Amino acid sequence: MTSLFDLTGRVALVTGSSRGIGNALARGLADAGATVVLNGVNAERLKAAEALMAADYAPGRVHSVAFDVTDDAAAQAGVAWVEEHVGPLEVLVNNAGIQHRVPMLELDVADWERVLSTDLTSAFLVGRAAARHMVARGHGKIINICSVQTDLARPTIAPYVAAKGGLRNLTRAMTAEWAGSGLQINAIAPGYIHTEMTQNLVDDEQFNAWILGRTPAARWG
Repeated sequence: MTSLFDLTGRVALVTGSSRGIGNALARGLADAGATVVLNGVNAERLKAAEALMAADYAPGRVHSVAFDVTDDAAAQAGVAWVEEHVGPLEVLVNNAGIQHRVPMLELDVADWERVLSTDLTSAFLVGRAAARHMVARGHGKIINICSVQTDLARPTIAPYVAAKGGLRNLTRAMTAEWAGSGLQINAIAPGYIHTEMTQNLVDDEQFNAWILGRTPAARWG
């Protein structure tokens, strides 16, 4: 029986995939057969991630392209590189994101804008760059990685909450404009995942106990 998740021959770009959730998503796509392009802004770390992942797959299955997802020209150039050097981009996962934990009364505007730019605007920029190619071909898939904070809120992470809430509605806006051209756009909102970005929360005994207590499997994702 043909697998519903067979992505053999399809090219997928995952932003923010040199580590954490993005890297795991990239590996999942590769396991399903996709040719995967990793992305990050730190070229050295990205190349190391590419080498590590490439060792587990056939030659030519794993690539990487370093570019700043918050820069419009860089996003367009990055997507163009994928199209030229890897193949037609059929799957885009907008995963790049950062966190900044400060009470709102003490939050610097520059930090607010930095989180919004990385977690929300980047999905618009890279998504639009990819969609220009996808719309012309009449098909494509864009997946925006939201968060449990898309619908909830916790103290000290106001810009992250605002960005992820905005990303949910950006997904709707993309669908409203591009679904008629054959694109599918969805958002996935993970719960609390143990990554480098959340390590300080894992190490917080009180917060860790709260996560384990509220999660049926009694563990972090």
